Amino acid sequence: MASTTIPTVTPAVALRGVSRTYGGGSAPVRAVDGVDLEFPRGTWTAVMGPSGSGKSTLLHCAAGLERVDAGQVLIGDTDITRATDDDLAALRRTRIGFVFQSFNLIASLTAEQNVALPLRLAGVRPAAAEIREVLAAVGLGERGRHRPRELSGGQQQRVALARAMVTRPEVLFADEPTGALDSTAARTVLDLMRAMAGRGQTIVMVTHDPAAAARADATVFLRDGRVIDRLAGGDARAVAERLVALER
Repeated sequence: MASTTIPTVTPAVALRGVSRTYGGGSAPVRAVDGVDLEFPRGTWTAVMGPSGSGKSTLLHCAAGLERVDAGQVLIGDTDITRATDDDLAALRRTRIGFVFQSFNLIASLTAEQNVALPLRLAGVRPAAAEIREVLAAVGLGERGRHRPRELSGGQQQRVALARAMVTRPEVLFADEPTGALDSTAARTVLDLMRAMAGRGQTIVMVTHDPAAAARADATVFLRDGRVIDRLAGGDARAVAERLVALER
């Protein structure tokens, strides 16, 4: 009988033996310590852990915002470990989206202009209708001409999410995207992220909130820069119990 070859599926993001150390001398801090981790395509993964466990550093290394000291980072088949700054900037404008807890909107630009910025930086002149469509998708179709100071925190986070969505990235990295939001605004942002995952995009989200992590397909737990545990599915209570166990 002829053998059947099962094709391997390349993960959206892969970290191979990744380490990142800060400082030197007698007391260096290894924020990420030999991490091997894959994020499958079309999935939403939450990353949790105690304060100082290396969550944000891991996210920044995976997105190419920080250089690793050892190991390898791949976005699909692309090894970004030793990519040039220009190559990384191009990658972030086309294949990667990043949402910061602090929004990082430009105060002098309107919501529409903030959303259009990644495309303009990539040399693309977006159609006004396209920008309005993305803002409408996050429930801000009528707020496109408002500047950040004229928007609530939840609205600013949705503008930041729309800015990350507009390039239709393969992977969306989100660092505490609901950390500064009330429960209603947080639910709206999480609903939008679930819709993105439903369309086949990959999401990697750092969060401290078990309820937010429970919306993801899986949760990865870090401690002292290392992957300690992983929970597939699970409600907020199950996520919280795993997190409490790590802090004991």
